[in-house]
Amino acid sequence: MKAFTKLHGLVCPLDRANVDTDAIIPKQFLKSIKRSGFGPYLFDEWRYTDHGEPDMDCTHRPKVADFVLNQPRFAGAQVLLARDNFGCGSSREHAPWAIEDYGFRVLIAPSYADIFFSNTYKNGLLPIIASSETVDRLFAECAATPGYSLDVDLAAQTVTTPSGFSFKFDITPHRKHCLLNGLDEIGLTLVHSEEIRGFEARHRAAQPWLFA
Repeated sequence: MKAFTKLHGLVCPLDRANVDTDAIIPKQFLKSIKRSGFGPYLFDEWRYTDHGEPDMDCTHRPKVADFVLNQPRFAGAQVLLARDNFGCGSSREHAPWAIEDYGFRVLIAPSYADIFFSNTYKNGLLPIIASSETVDRLFAECAATPGYSLDVDLAAQTVTTPSGFSFKFDITPHRKHCLLNGLDEIGLTLVHSEEIRGFEARHRAAQPWLFA
């Protein structure tokens, strides 16, 4: 998992509440579990005018011109700004896979669905909860400012706008440690590799008949 420390990232505003995981990555793409290659299908039904299928070449697919991901001013965005209850619906982990594969590293919204919120951390994304008033301000500033970017500092737990406005966000110490060090659950286990090998050696010595 990629570590997260600081980010200066362009903002993409998705001004919709209750965005569910089937909108984030439609059900037909769940056939694959390889964790990569989902970026071109992020928000597939909103992004394209035709029906998407796994392994489809998206290069020449007809696009919905006014959808935010298709607007040139938001190309290369790394911060996704959203509304309440983002990531609701089914608990598919493909949703954060698609968001991360597209290139987003930070999400900012007033609230998230619980399972989606947990899954984002496990895939190297930083989901920030901000007040509705703050989110309203970010949407307004983004609309008025081409190239609108935010500075996100995980160690300091701050987000700073181009105008100098800054706000703090909460994160548990464990999740913060994992993101700062690029540790998913497998990585956390491997930190204890020497202890695990020591336990296995003692276990083999104490009960050799189990390994015959």
